[in-house]
Amino acid sequence: MTAEPPDFLLMGVVNVTPDSFSDGGLYLDPEAAIAHAIELESEGAAILDIGGESTRPGALGVSAVDELERVIPVIEGLLGAGTRARISIDTSKCRVAAVALDAGASYVNDVTAFRHNPEMAALVAERGADCCLMHMLGDPRTMQDDPRYDDVVSEVKAFLEERMAFAIGQGVAEERIMLDPGIGFGKTIDHNLELLRRLGELAALGRPVVIGTSRKSFLGRITGSDVGDRVFGTIATNVLAYERGARVFRVHDVRPVRDALAVTAATVLGRWPPPSPTTNQPTSTTSSTTTTRAAQSPR
Repeated sequence: MTAEPPDFLLMGVVNVTPDSFSDGGLYLDPEAAIAHAIELESEGAAILDIGGESTRPGALGVSAVDELERVIPVIEGLLGAGTRARISIDTSKCRVAAVALDAGASYVNDVTAFRHNPEMAALVAERGADCCLMHMLGDPRTMQDDPRYDDVVSEVKAFLEERMAFAIGQGVAEERIMLDPGIGFGKTIDHNLELLRRLGELAALGRPVVIGTSRKSFLGRITGSDVGDRVFGTIATNVLAYERGARVFRVHDVRPVRDALAVTAATVLGRWPPPSPTTNQPTSTTSSTTTTRAAQSPR
């Protein structure tokens, strides 16, 4: 497979849950989840985001014990299978993150941006892990109950600035931080579209912007497509987000998004072939440095 251009990264979604909105129950068995993750890696995922608790609208929480029982066998199995992708733990629980990092994860994706367990920031700092801080209004049970903003982009930007400052204050290196506006997390369709339209304002914060629009309900509302048929809408939002400065894309459908972004990047950057794939190994130093440089380059 042709190497992806090194200025974007794909984060493959691996939900080890019975109730996620798109693939709940499909990969609850560890062997199925491992096989799926390996397939996503083969399609171009540089990061595998392993989650054991659904954060879909209305979702109820699960215990740390249940979450660990779901994700740790998958992390260990992937490492045993020789994965070269980086492993992310998608959790807001410090205990789960700590065990996952012990097991071999190197990235913490916290949808609460360290608000649920503030000690998560110190853990990430101590372990030298990368992290993603996401905006969410309320919590998964309540976030879609009439969300309102005066200016959604300005408010999300201020939130992300504050959470980044908190993380840095707890010892997290700035270059370890990525930022996610939380598309669909306490936002209406109009809020989501405004965030995508003005994404450059968030990229101006100077950290890699993570976009997670994959298969989400607002795409279905716009197109009339069922959840399994939203790859085209997902591609459209990711291409638009790339043009506006996003450089990390959390997706279920890695191969089609990878191809679309490869063509987009080649066009926007005005060069082909891209630099040697040896510059795109999934390590935190390369990923953060390359992504930041691309996000700050003039458009």
